[in-house]
Amino acid sequence: MFSRINSMGLFGMDSYMVEVEADLSQGLPRFDIVGLPDAAVSEAKNRVRSAIKNTGFSFPVSRITINLAPADTKKEGPVYDLPILIALLTAAKQLECKTEGCAFIGEVSLDGLVRHVNGALPMVIAAAKAGVKTVFVPIENAAESSVVQGVEVIPVQTVTQLIKHLRGEELISPATFDNFRDSYEPSVFAPDFRDVKGQAEAKRALEIAAAGGHNIIMVGPPGSGKSMLAKRLPSILPDMTFEESLETTKLYSVAGALPDGVSLMTERPFRSPHHTVSPAGLSGGGTVPRPGEISLAHNGVLFLDELPEFSRNAMEVLRQPMEDSKITISRVSASLSYPCSTMVVCAMNPCPCGYHGHPTRDCTCTQNSVHRYLSRLSGPLLDRLDIHIEVPPVEFNQLSDAAEAECSADIRKRVNAARKKQTERLSGSGISCNAKMDSAQTKLFCRPTAEGLVLLERVFEKLELSARAYDKILRIARTIADLDNSDSVTSDHIAQAVQYRSLDRTLWKNIR
Repeated sequence: MFSRINSMGLFGMDSYMVEVEADLSQGLPRFDIVGLPDAAVSEAKNRVRSAIKNTGFSFPVSRITINLAPADTKKEGPVYDLPILIALLTAAKQLECKTEGCAFIGEVSLDGLVRHVNGALPMVIAAAKAGVKTVFVPIENAAESSVVQGVEVIPVQTVTQLIKHLRGEELISPATFDNFRDSYEPSVFAPDFRDVKGQAEAKRALEIAAAGGHNIIMVGPPGSGKSMLAKRLPSILPDMTFEESLETTKLYSVAGALPDGVSLMTERPFRSPHHTVSPAGLSGGGTVPRPGEISLAHNGVLFLDELPEFSRNAMEVLRQPMEDSKITISRVSASLSYPCSTMVVCAMNPCPCGYHGHPTRDCTCTQNSVHRYLSRLSGPLLDRLDIHIEVPPVEFNQLSDAAEAECSADIRKRVNAARKKQTERLSGSGISCNAKMDSAQTKLFCRPTAEGLVLLERVFEKLELSARAYDKILRIARTIADLDNSDSVTSDHIAQAVQYRSLDRTLWKNIR
């Protein structure tokens, strides 16, 4: 007796069809699963055996062979429990139903509960593209799976409930998707820029960074508000498009980090790993590579507080992903790529004690210790940080000022308007912000006026900038022009952009 049930497999961000074939034949009782299963898939026979018995069915006493096709692709995880169970029951003639055009995914517990699996969203997307009409998913995965159009998503809580549905006894209502919410709605107590006293220059720099998607580093003494500013950055980031939201949700689904009941990630992620994080924790890893922190911050912010405290290897891991907006992780078993179009925000002190250059407090560090501390950041990494801003200590009159600062909602309006201009300008290129432009796009869209070009030439020679820094100044100037609603990049925009390369001529100038 033979049956075939459709399921889905996962390989990084991509999914593919898997045919679960069950064959019951005469011979000594045995249960084999073939088709390159990993340990979790091989253990499915124990879970499925108990689930069948505990839901009122008889486990077939025969020679059982389960084949997961294509047989040359490694199969991972407990996602095949449910299709194996259905394939066994249909092959044993204990379940009579039509399964053409259907796919099943889900882990099965010993008592017949259907449990959550990782990567349900990309699996359902691939199923829809393959022409599958109905996908049965665990009820915990129903919210994310319902986003996919053109396929009926059936949420399943127990094996018994699924059997009744397949027999037509008690039908399960398909999962439905609420309309996409494309605007950020902060709670009353969400961090807001109105809470920040003073630091007008730092706020302006963060506004420019948010508008253009630029990487930024803030340098200042302890208590100057660097972390406070960074944690309020999500409140001024531009609204996510549906495509950005879907791609981010796919990443979180694959990583198993999607919050319960969430169908789409409509707020840009903000990841802040501790400085003890390993290089693999940042980039991703594992026997079969999983997304790391830099990928989980895709379309959002990766905040690295106390940057020099991160290991040198961890910092250097960021260099290639910051440039290419994707990261490729190679292992013996697989080589996978994950997107990481991430805005990197860094904060650090100017020296080990934190008070180098402080206007009122003396620095207790030696020149050599300051040199060693700053040297923890390599030149290539610093060059990839578009905006450099020094955050000075806040004075008493600023802290005691009763006047309310500009709120995040007002800043966000300007950021959204600037990002809209960039999206229209770069339509069809696959990018939506100035920071991700390549050299050809920079030359085409960031051409300065004659006066601006003269100023840029003087700056380039005086600061001995690299070609990368030259392009970054032009992109920052383009973002400033967008915020000013200007079609051309003027000398004033160039001058402002140059001010955000301060570390090229102050702290690091003396140690390079």
